[in-house]
Amino acid sequence: MKTYSAKPGEIDRKWWVVDAEGKNLGRLATRLAIVLRGKDKPQYTPHTDTGDFVIVVNAGKVSVTGNKLESKRYYRHSGRPGGLKSRTLGEMLNQKPTEVVRHAVKGMMPKNRLSAKQLSKLKIYATAAHPHKAQAPEELKWEQ
Repeated sequence: MKTYSAKPGEIDRKWWVVDAEGKNLGRLATRLAIVLRGKDKPQYTPHTDTGDFVIVVNAGKVSVTGNKLESKRYYRHSGRPGGLKSRTLGEMLNQKPTEVVRHAVKGMMPKNRLSAKQLSKLKIYATAAHPHKAQAPEELKWEQ
């Protein structure tokens, strides 16, 4: 018996839509990472992109537990001396809510070139409107 390995031409990709309003950020990110990688499919192959496209709407209304809005910080550095900048999660949700979700999902993905390709299939929007009606996305089932 040979081991099955998915080929790029025989992968059936679907489009899913997820409403992030009221969903916990960490639990949402783990579920999205599983779907983007294709680990929920029987033909999952670790070295091939078998994942689906995911549309996240209402990213600005994602919830977090505890006092993470004030204590969790996002850092970036310009590369110059004294160039370290930081923002709290609350500030990031007000200014760039899509980047909060993208950063959380990216942290759940493996650190390789394939994950960058898989992450490009993630479409995030701060409001309920999205331009992907033509792809006929289905609602992703959510178990809590």
